[in-house]
This record gives sequence, structure tokens and C-alpha cells, in this order.
Amino acid sequence: MDRELFEAARTVRQRAHAPYSKYLVGAAVRAADGTIYTGCNVENASFPEGWCAETSAIAAMIAASSLEPGRRIAAICVVADQIDGRFVTPCGGCRQRLAEFSHPDTAVHVANADGIGRTFRLDDLLPEAFSMEPSA
Repeated sequence: MDRELFEAARTVRQRAHAPYSKYLVGAAVRAADGTIYTGCNVENASFPEGWCAETSAIAAMIAASSLEPGRRIAAICVVADQIDGRFVTPCGGCRQRLAEFSHPDTAVHVANADGIGRTFRLDDLLPEAFSMEPSA
């Protein structure tokens, strides 16, 4: 697991706004240019219309960079408490957002706050993602 990404995601997790679920999630993406962007979940009263941590991190990346290397995800780490002993992976919408800004072999690290986790390839989490690219 990428320790720098993990530490960034664990830190930003504590800033989550989760007054309804009390479930804190932090995410950190490393852009292809090496820059790290973070995001946390932000809930609101019209649940489920909040923002996922992954979406927030992607938005921070896009807002900060207008150049392609800074808008491509090389890796991501998501930190959240395990549910029923299982690590929390990005939701379906976030998986598609990740696919739009990365590659099928992008590392998706998931961990609890103690740093215990797993790593997946994005295409294992989202096979056959939607794409604007023509098929081969």
C-alpha cells in the first residue's frame, strides 16, 4: 500500500462531515504528475445527495490542474472503518468516476484507520466501465 496516500486519506477522514451516518471516509488520489489531492465525505439533510470522499478528491484534482498529467489518477487510497469485517471499496458511481480519470490497472488501496487493507486494480472493481473511447 502507498503509505503517503494512506496517511493523507487517514488525516482528511477526520474532517468528514457525517452528522447523519457518523461514518467517516477519507480519500487521497495521486495524480500522474505526483501531486496528492484529498477529499472526505460530506453529507447533507437530503440524503443521499452528499459527496463521497473519492468524488471530493477527484474534484479537488480537477479544480487544481488544467494540464493532463495533473488530471490523471495514478493511484487512490480510501480509508474507512470496516463493515462486518469487510474493507470498504468505492461505490459504483465513484468507480466510474475513477475510471474516467485513470486506467484499468490503477491501484485502488482500501484500508481501515490502522492501515490494514487490500489493494485492487480498478478493472477488478469495475470491469467493462463505460467509456467514450471506441472499442477495439
